[in-house]
Amino acid sequence: MMKSELQKMAAGEWYNCVDPELDVLRLAASEAIFEHNSLPPRQRGDIAPVLRALFGLAGEGARIEAPFHCAYGFNIFLGDRVFLNASCVVLDTAPVHIGKATMLGPHVQIYCPEHHKGAAERRAGLEIGRPVTIGENAWIGGGAIILGGVTIGDNAIVGAGSVVTRDVPAGATVVGNPARPVR
Repeated sequence: MMKSELQKMAAGEWYNCVDPELDVLRLAASEAIFEHNSLPPRQRGDIAPVLRALFGLAGEGARIEAPFHCAYGFNIFLGDRVFLNASCVVLDTAPVHIGKATMLGPHVQIYCPEHHKGAAERRAGLEIGRPVTIGENAWIGGGAIILGGVTIGDNAIVGAGSVVTRDVPAGATVVGNPARPVR
């Protein structure tokens, strides 16, 4: 039996991102995002109800400022008291786990998808999703970009504007492009 593109995506295999089933799931996410970004703050609360329901997990006290954008939503897992500031983008083609009490500054971007390096394959829509894990009590500075396949440890700090291409150990501080440890 052949796997669907969604099944391939979930298994961490190469899949065609230009797929009708995935289009429907992205549309559902777009509708939830629109509600979250459009509701008055008092009605929206910490996370708009439809967006919260879409997530894999949204812990107690987790908060996302508007505007926000994600690809699917169901691959996002937020611990208790996680805070995402305005204009964060999470392209969750693979699981994104953010540990409790972690804070993301404005314009932080998390990119799980990796497009194929071959031009013909890229044109055909082939990509693979790489998971991102951010530990507890971490601080991700504004404008940071975190690439797929990266793990950031508990209590780590990522400086504003940094591009994180490699794992960050617990308690470390990294800055720059590419992000490197501060000594």
